[in-house]
Amino acid sequence: MTLNELRFIVAVAQERNFRRAAVKSFISQPALSLAIQKLEEELGLKIFERGKSEVSLTPVGSAIVEQAQRVLEEAERIREIAAQGKNQLSTPLRLGIIHSVSPYLLPDLIPELKRLAPQMALEVEENITANLEALLRNGKLDVIIIALPFGDSGILTHPLYDEPFEVVVSNDHRWAARRSIKPAELAQEKVLLLDSGHCYSNQVDEACPGSRRNDSVQHGTSLETIRNMVASGLGITVLPASANSARYRSKLLSVVPFTKPVPSRRIALAWRKSFARTQAVEVLAAAVAQAKITGIHHLD
Repeated sequence: MTLNELRFIVAVAQERNFRRAAVKSFISQPALSLAIQKLEEELGLKIFERGKSEVSLTPVGSAIVEQAQRVLEEAERIREIAAQGKNQLSTPLRLGIIHSVSPYLLPDLIPELKRLAPQMALEVEENITANLEALLRNGKLDVIIIALPFGDSGILTHPLYDEPFEVVVSNDHRWAARRSIKPAELAQEKVLLLDSGHCYSNQVDEACPGSRRNDSVQHGTSLETIRNMVASGLGITVLPASANSARYRSKLLSVVPFTKPVPSRRIALAWRKSFARTQAVEVLAAAVAQAKITGIHHLD
């Protein structure tokens, strides 16, 4: 049984005539008749009832032709998949991204990606690092954007940029006019951070030891929620520089840098070593490199 034989029986079923089916299939009528006869002998039954003026399907022939149409459709789908594989930038990319990066990177990333790979849409999953890692390893995501360190021998990473942390206080806070803050000073204040499941809180803890010594740390569900709580006077927070651009900054808040060496984090792409669409990863990295994000330091 071949795909051509299936095409022939579908053509005959549609045309109800061997001659017209042969013309439609770009084959001689004797060759088409012989191919169908061979298939019927292989299956041990008749697909068509041949009359003088018309060809009709046997009851079992109707089911066979219906199945043949599905097989031909699936075969065509294989060709489509193969064509997409040749052009790695023609199908959506499944991207995972951590909560503390997503809202500040995507608005600048998407326009650059549309310019570099207009056919490659992004399917975005925003989640915590642990969940993104599981989805990546299970093949449900293609690439993720996380903070380093991350991964093992089965995961490849590509550093994108370094991002300093900054202290954010309300305008009436005693630190609002300060030129800089030492990380150790955070122990004196009520610090608002993301819930412990978010890797960003761990990054702040590691980069700013003063926050770990603070017994009055309070957690929030998103950086924007925390920003508003700080504006209301509930405490202070530490935000990544990308979150403090003019687009997001509140008139009720003051941003104060840390003293040098400034605490920071390194953001990177991560993907499975077996992931075949390397061009898609390269274009995504290039789009991030072209994105004009306030406060970050792009890596070569």
